[in-house]
Amino acid sequence: MATTVRRVILGADVSKDWLDINVHGDEGATKIDNTRQAIDAFLKGYADAAIAVEVTNTYHELLVERAMKQGLSVYLISGYQLKYYARSIKQRMRTDPIDAVLLARFLHREIDDLKPYVAKSPAFKQLWQLIKRRALLVQHNDQLRQSMNGVAFLKRSGRSLIRSNQRVIDLIEKRMNTLVNELGWREEVARVKATPGVGKLSAIALVFAYRSGEFIHSDPFVAFMGLDVKTKDSGKFKGKRKLTKQGDGEYRRLLHCAAMAAARCNTYFKERYEALQARGLSKTAAYVIIARKLARIAFVLMNKQVDFDNNRLRKACNAT
Repeated sequence: MATTVRRVILGADVSKDWLDINVHGDEGATKIDNTRQAIDAFLKGYADAAIAVEVTNTYHELLVERAMKQGLSVYLISGYQLKYYARSIKQRMRTDPIDAVLLARFLHREIDDLKPYVAKSPAFKQLWQLIKRRALLVQHNDQLRQSMNGVAFLKRSGRSLIRSNQRVIDLIEKRMNTLVNELGWREEVARVKATPGVGKLSAIALVFAYRSGEFIHSDPFVAFMGLDVKTKDSGKFKGKRKLTKQGDGEYRRLLHCAAMAAARCNTYFKERYEALQARGLSKTAAYVIIARKLARIAFVLMNKQVDFDNNRLRKACNAT
């Protein structure tokens, strides 16, 4: 009788200096340094394993790189997913080793419905890093303007810091344009940028989001950026609608800015914004709805490889 060989499942909680890794079925986790040597030594005996890695800012990248190098199937799990999975199984205590066990358990149970991570090119990864770094500098400049405004003798120093940050922002944007050309996205970015309210940076982010996954229609694309709405209804009870915010917040920030611009510069979106406010929606809620529509339009432009046509705007925006 043939013996069924079960695939080894690993769960890895990542921090700056170390990793906690659990082998599904074992109690506890093994702590190793977050270094190439330590990771390679640990993974050496798990060439055919699958590993769930919680996504961090950058600390998980070395583990992902080394795991794929050694032939493991890597599954990236967001903190949002892990948080609600822990709640669903009534896991009250959360530590790094416990999270490693949770990750392994989650992957063991859900692996058939998850897609393994596919490695991206260096240009692709660097582009996202630059989008995030630029956002940080823009936020820093806004904070400087506000904080220095009330102190007269600091205004000159504040302006100097802002100009210095702006030079770095200009350098980042120049490099981003280069990477867009290297990735072959120049025409696609230009196509999306033609959408009302969408600037160059927002267009790059939308193309980046589109290229980050495989979306069969606009709903998953909107959900990827956390612009979809979660509901909690039961019987006659109607819960408050809220954004899931599962995607990176930078997508939502950029699309919110694009929605504000669209409501100012485009007749259709201006009318739409005013109609939403007339219904009693807040400014933020109205802009979110417009941002969602802009994302759907961008998806259609990229998915169908068509140019934006202002005459067909109302038809393109029919979906909510």
